[in-house]
Amino acid sequence: MTRTAQTGPESLLRRTLAEKRIALVAWRLLVLQNADPAVAAGAARFSTYRAHPWRRMEHTMDSGERLFFSDREGLRREIARLERAHRRIEGTDDQGRPFTALDPAVRVWVLVTLYESMTAMRELSGDPMSPAELDGLYAEFRAVCAEFGLPDELFPKTAADVPAYMDRTIRERLEYSDAVHDLLFTMLRQAPAPRRLGRLGPAWPLLRRLIARFLTALTLADLPPAFRERFDLPRTRSAAVLSWTLHHGMRRAMTRLPDRLRYRIPPTGAPAARPAAAPPGDGGADGPATGRVPRPRRNRGGGSPRARAEAFFRQVLDQTGDGYLTSADLQAMAHNVCWQLELDDAAEAEVYAGFDTWWQHLRATMDTDGDDRVSRAEFTAAMVAGADRDPDYLHKGLHTALRALFRAADTDGSGHVGADEYRVLFGGSRVHPAELNHGFRQLDADGDGRITEDEFLRAFTDYFTARTDTAAGAQLLGRP
Repeated sequence: MTRTAQTGPESLLRRTLAEKRIALVAWRLLVLQNADPAVAAGAARFSTYRAHPWRRMEHTMDSGERLFFSDREGLRREIARLERAHRRIEGTDDQGRPFTALDPAVRVWVLVTLYESMTAMRELSGDPMSPAELDGLYAEFRAVCAEFGLPDELFPKTAADVPAYMDRTIRERLEYSDAVHDLLFTMLRQAPAPRRLGRLGPAWPLLRRLIARFLTALTLADLPPAFRERFDLPRTRSAAVLSWTLHHGMRRAMTRLPDRLRYRIPPTGAPAARPAAAPPGDGGADGPATGRVPRPRRNRGGGSPRARAEAFFRQVLDQTGDGYLTSADLQAMAHNVCWQLELDDAAEAEVYAGFDTWWQHLRATMDTDGDDRVSRAEFTAAMVAGADRDPDYLHKGLHTALRALFRAADTDGSGHVGADEYRVLFGGSRVHPAELNHGFRQLDADGDGRITEDEFLRAFTDYFTARTDTAAGAQLLGRP
C-alpha cells in the first residue's frame, strides 16, 4: 500500500497526534484558528458549533484521523471532501470584508496551528522536542500539507521558522472575534448535554459550569504569550498552576501506560471507518454507547402536529442554534449529509439544490415579517396550516430535499434504500443497532426489507400531519 511520508509505524507525527493528552491543547487550537477573521466570519455565518458542539467536534476528529492516519488515497479523498465543503463558505463579514474558506493563507494558518499545538503539548508538559525532533515532525507534517496544493511560500520554511510565523500572524492578522469570545467564555456554559452522559444528564447544568471554568483557565494559561498580550488576556497564577499540574501530571501518567491506553488511535494503524451521523431520533453522534441496549427514548414531539413541528424546529432545523431558520441552517443540513456520505460533485450539488429549494419554500410561505429568516412561531403556524390546507404543501418544499437525500443514500442506484444503506445514512459510532433496526422497520411500511422513495416521503408526511403518535412517521424524533 502506498503511504504518505507521515504514516510509517515510527512516525513522530502519528504518535504525537494519537496521544490522548493532545486533548489538553484542543481548545487552545480552536481559539487560535477562530481568531483568523475569515475563519471567524465563516463560523458566524455557517457553523453549527453553538447548537451542536459535540457533533462539530466529532467531525473535526474524524477529519483529522482521515488526514493523518490514512494512506495516500484516503488522504486525497479527505482533502477533496474538505474542499467541496469549504468552497461554499464564502461571503462578506460584518465589516464588509469578503472572505472565503479557500483562501490559501487562511488554510495554511489552520494547518500550521495544528503543528504548533503538537509542539506546545510537549513544551507545556516540560518535555520539549529537540531541534532534531522538531525538524522531523515538521517534515512529516509538510508531507501531508503538500497534498493540499497550497503555495510553499506561505508556509514557514523550517520548523525553526514556525515561532516567528505564529508571532507575526498573531500581531498582524488575528482579531478577538465573537467566535473567540464564545470559545473562551460562553459556549460551554450554554452547551447542550452530550447524550453519552446517560444517567449523569440531569447533572449537566452543574457539570458544564465546572468544565467551562476549568477549560477557560487552562486555555488562557496555555495560549501563546503574543496572543494574550495583544488581546489583554491575563494569565493568572492559579491558571498557571492548573496548567503546570495538568500537563506535567498527564505526561508522567500517560507515558507509563501501554499503547492501547496511551493512544486514542493506534499509531501504526489506520482509523476505522465511521458511519454517518444519525437522525434526530436515533442518538446521533452523541448517542448512547453501544455496549448495552438503550432504553427507548420518549418522543419529545408530543401527539399533535403542532407539538411535533415545534420539536422538529428545535432538534433538527435550527442548526446554528440562534432560534431562527435561515439559508445557513439548510446549508448546514446539506453539508452534514454530504460530509458523511462522501458524495461526488454531482450528487453533492443535487443535495444542496434540494435543500435550497426547501429553504426558498420556507421563506416564501413562512417569513411573514420579511426579515429573511423564519422564527419557531412562524414555522410552526405555517407548517401546520399549510399541511392541513394544501395536500401539495410538503411536496413543494420538504419533499424536494427528501428526494435528494434518498437518492444520495441509494448508493447502488437500485431505487431502494436497503438496511445497509440506511445504516450508513442514519448510523453513528454510538448508536445501538436496536435503534437503527427500529427506525428501519418504521419506515419499511410493507415489511419487504427495503425502503422505497414513497415510504421515505410518507414517513415525513406522517410526522407533520398525523393526529397521534401511532403512525410510523410520527416517531421520527424518537419512540413514543
